[in-house]
Amino acid sequence: MADAPAKLAVSSRAAAGSRAARRLRRSGRVPGVLYGGEGEPLTFDVDARELRVALASAGAVLDLSVDGEQATPVVLKEAQRDPVRGQTIHVDMLRVRLDEAIHAVVPLELTGTEDAPGVKEGGVLEQITRELNVEALPTAIPESVVHHIGEMQIGETIALSAVVMPQGVTLLDDADEAIVATLSPPRLQVEEEVEPEAETELVGEEGAEPAEAAEAAEEAPAEGAGAEE
Repeated sequence: MADAPAKLAVSSRAAAGSRAARRLRRSGRVPGVLYGGEGEPLTFDVDARELRVALASAGAVLDLSVDGEQATPVVLKEAQRDPVRGQTIHVDMLRVRLDEAIHAVVPLELTGTEDAPGVKEGGVLEQITRELNVEALPTAIPESVVHHIGEMQIGETIALSAVVMPQGVTLLDDADEAIVATLSPPRLQVEEEVEPEAETELVGEEGAEPAEAAEAAEEAPAEGAGAEE
C-alpha cells in the first residue's frame, strides 16, 4: 500500500458517442466516467500514459483532479481493455471516503509454486481461485493477497480458509467452500491406463470362440434326436 495516493489530472468532456471516443483514443487519451459519492456522474478524458503510470502505482486510491480543481479520492471501479492490444480504452472511477470501508476485488497471488515438492515431482498445479472479494478502508485495500504454497504435495487441495487476510481487510467470500488450488498427479499416469483396456478387449474377443462352440454342441443332439424319430 502506498503512503500517499497517486495523483491523476483529467479533463471534463461532454458525453458523446463511440465515434468521439475513437477520436480521443487516436489522440492518446482515454475516455472515462466518474460517479458515486455526493456528486453527479461526470464524463472525462485522461492522458493514456499518465493513466497507465497512476494505475501502476501501489495503492488502490487515486487523487483525481478534474479541470485543475481540488482533488478527490477515487478508486478504479472498472477498466475496459482492447482485446488485441491490451491497451486501456475506457475507465470507470468511483468517488470514495477515506473513513468508510468499501468492497473491492483483489487478485490472489500464489508464491513458492516452483519450490513445491509436488510440482518438482511432476504434479499438475491448478489455481482455482484467482480473485477475492474483500472489504476494507480505501487506503487499506492491498494490490494483491499473497499465499505461499512452497510445501504443497501431490494430491493436496488448499481451501480459501488457509489464506490469511492482511490486517484491516475482511474476506467476503465463503472461506470454507472455496478452493484455492489443487495439485494433481502427473498426467502421464492417465495415458498408461489405456493399455490394460486394450488387453481386456482382446480377451473378450478370444473368449467368444468357446461360447460359439458350446452353442453348436447343444444344437447337435437336437438334430440327432429328430433323425431317430
